[in-house]
Amino acid sequence: MSSTQLRLRPQALSRDVLASVVVFLVAVPLCVGIAVASGVPAELGLVTGIVGGLLVGAMPGSSLQVSGPAAGLTVLVYEAVTSHGVAALGIIVLTTGFLQVGLGLVGFGRWFRAISTAVVHGMLAGIGLVLICGQLYALAGADAPGNGLDNLSGLPHLFTHIGGAASLSSCAIGTATIVVLVLWKRLPGRLPRMIPGPLAAVGLATVAVALLDLPVATIEVRGLVDSLRLTGLDDFALLVNPAVLGVVAAFTLIASAESLFSAAAVDRMHDGPRTHYNKELIAQGAGNTVCGLVGALPMTAVIVRSAANVQAGARTKASRILHGVWLLLFAALFPAVLGLIPVATLAGVLIHAGAKLIPVAMFRPLWRDHRGEAVVLAVTAGAIILTDLFMGVLLGIGMALVKSAWETSAVRLDVAELDDRTTVTLSGSATFLRLPLILDTLEALPKDRPVRLDLSRLRYLDHACRTALEAWSTQHATRPQEAPPHEAVLTAAAEGEGSSRPASG
Repeated sequence: MSSTQLRLRPQALSRDVLASVVVFLVAVPLCVGIAVASGVPAELGLVTGIVGGLLVGAMPGSSLQVSGPAAGLTVLVYEAVTSHGVAALGIIVLTTGFLQVGLGLVGFGRWFRAISTAVVHGMLAGIGLVLICGQLYALAGADAPGNGLDNLSGLPHLFTHIGGAASLSSCAIGTATIVVLVLWKRLPGRLPRMIPGPLAAVGLATVAVALLDLPVATIEVRGLVDSLRLTGLDDFALLVNPAVLGVVAAFTLIASAESLFSAAAVDRMHDGPRTHYNKELIAQGAGNTVCGLVGALPMTAVIVRSAANVQAGARTKASRILHGVWLLLFAALFPAVLGLIPVATLAGVLIHAGAKLIPVAMFRPLWRDHRGEAVVLAVTAGAIILTDLFMGVLLGIGMALVKSAWETSAVRLDVAELDDRTTVTLSGSATFLRLPLILDTLEALPKDRPVRLDLSRLRYLDHACRTALEAWSTQHATRPQEAPPHEAVLTAAAEGEGSSRPASG
């Protein structure tokens, strides 16, 4: 080993140690806040962060991205816990982990990159809006009515009925938390760069509540061991419920997509080893399997913590593993600290995180340049609010597929009057989506001239179009009262039904 390598290793290790501390400080308030917003004990968020650091951090896949509980799954976890109970969370997350490992082993990881970015941004926007609506109630010291639509429709009543010392104090602490998060990085000096904004906001709010003795609700602490619930064989009986299987499918789709999109984003932030998507999917699945066994929250790769890791100068996986060590030590040695944190300040942290999920800046240029993508984004977000996360994502994917099919099935019809007949030449891709245009054009042709259909310039002709053109040709060639009869001829291109090969003839 060269002397240069010997000199670089201590330097790289020191960078990783520093980065791990930064990520740890960012992770603590987010892990706790996401757990509380999900309707589970705060300690379970730390458990997921610990598993994400110690297990997923040591596995191959991505080198610098950090895994743990994510705001993007908060809404789905809350709905699952509300509908099926906390006891069902373990088997749901465990099954999700199994599926992710299986998908990674069969090489399905890279196909998650084929999901439309408009759907992903719409999913994140919908999650952000639902998260904000739900956490506004926690910020005001009230209980949320239920799902996203109920929370949204109940906001006017919430705003008009805020009163009392407890509610006003809670609103003040939560609002102050958001203000600190927004302004923290704009402050002069080195302090904003040394201390992460979420930690500063939570710390200041906790001190303020303690010093002023404000009547604000704080986190209930149960203890790390008491919060865990081991998943047993009896819990597998829950999987016969189609609703539970739907939640598992949603967890698998969203957790996998968010992790792999995060990996692609993190790869653009550094010049180190690139992500192996199938291995990263297996690593995420292994982490969720362990989290499911102990009844903890599901995990994904988290872009906020990953970006903090890269920006802090991390060089190897050591930073990810060490951040898990610090989380474990904190959970084991200082659990009572959690009981001092106001619920309202965690709501403020999550409202700020939810607002960052909404792509406000990109929507206007997207609407101007790619209006179809903007519609997919908006519909996906709206459907998540009106229905649920799973149905919203499915609708978004369906709209993206229809949009792509419509745009790629462009067909052109050229009508030429030559001698004693009309020639209609079709070019492009003739699919069922363009049948109304094709048939309207053909039906508008003069009835006293023979017609020849030239399909030689088509790149693609699907079964529906072929059948319709053959029917039109037969109908117009055999009309008993037409003189002279139409000569509707399908050229050799029709033989290429369902093929993308250029046809001749």
